[in-house]
Amino acid sequence: MRFSPWLPVLLILALGAYLLPNWQPKFELVPKQSPQVSTTLPGTLPEAAQALFEKVRPATVRVESLDPRTREAGIGTGFFISDTGQVLTAYHVVSLGTLFQISTLDGKSYRAKVTAFDARADVALLEVQGRGPFPFLPLVTRAPRVGETVLAVGNSGGDFLQPRRGKLLRLGASASRADFPQGTLEMNAPLAPGDSGGPIIDGLGNAIGVVSYISVDSSGITRRSYAVPVVDGDNLITALRTGEKRDAPVVGIVFDSFHSGLTDPPGGVIARVVGDSPAFRAGLEGGEYDANDNPIKLGDIITTVNGKRTRDANEVITAIRSAEVGDTVTIGYIRDKQPRESRITLVAKASLPDLRE
Repeated sequence: MRFSPWLPVLLILALGAYLLPNWQPKFELVPKQSPQVSTTLPGTLPEAAQALFEKVRPATVRVESLDPRTREAGIGTGFFISDTGQVLTAYHVVSLGTLFQISTLDGKSYRAKVTAFDARADVALLEVQGRGPFPFLPLVTRAPRVGETVLAVGNSGGDFLQPRRGKLLRLGASASRADFPQGTLEMNAPLAPGDSGGPIIDGLGNAIGVVSYISVDSSGITRRSYAVPVVDGDNLITALRTGEKRDAPVVGIVFDSFHSGLTDPPGGVIARVVGDSPAFRAGLEGGEYDANDNPIKLGDIITTVNGKRTRDANEVITAIRSAEVGDTVTIGYIRDKQPRESRITLVAKASLPDLRE
């Protein structure tokens, strides 16, 4: 096994804070160890499930992401969807990186590049810079069924391409946060950070989803896990295979999660405005804080987007993400108890590297 040159990298920055405390980070930020090629399972699988795992495991990979500028690094999971080296993963696994490395079950490592993505769907396609053919997973051609047993393969907890098993509980699940993908598959498989981007596999060995996010209880135990559904030939997969890059539209603000929805009138409270962003140029203002980051003055309170009432940050994000990059939206907000309004043109999130949500 080749030792990864990225493992000694120390992280300076982490992902931005989440609005809700019971949502786990989407991928492992600190690489724990070099991948170990092992057939040892974390638990006993039924014979049929173990046979399925052994069949699909060679098509799954570990995905390492690195940004040399910020020294942010992370580990997630992915899987081949073609013998030529196309790897499907979650967009958030690769969104902060510029260099990518794929590690396979046979002990090989390959450089890779992002060729397509859909930020709102949280799915990305990488192209491995190596010679195939590679083992790959076929994508399902039918809608999955609630109640069927599914298998995930991932890299959480320091494992390397190990199984997590559960049942499909719901189709078309909606996230509690607007900046997570909607319409996902909900499962009770015990997933954790590091499994993001990995496949959800049905009993026939077809990939039916890409792991996106998980929900945990107050003790840190995973209660639900969610995956973006993928179907061979659907609009999402077709767009990825043709190289489309669909970024999320943003205005360049970070919200105050503590005061969102609690003001009078309620709205999305701006904590910070990103420099040289559309929001900055439109004159929107964030909060003021003391040396200990305690708020001295709240920022602008966004109460409408295109005339539609927004009662908290989540509703603001939902309204903005219903538009497209390049669209102009009208933002209504309160400052010093006085209503104001600005027209702002949305830009791609990737165009604002200082934006951390």
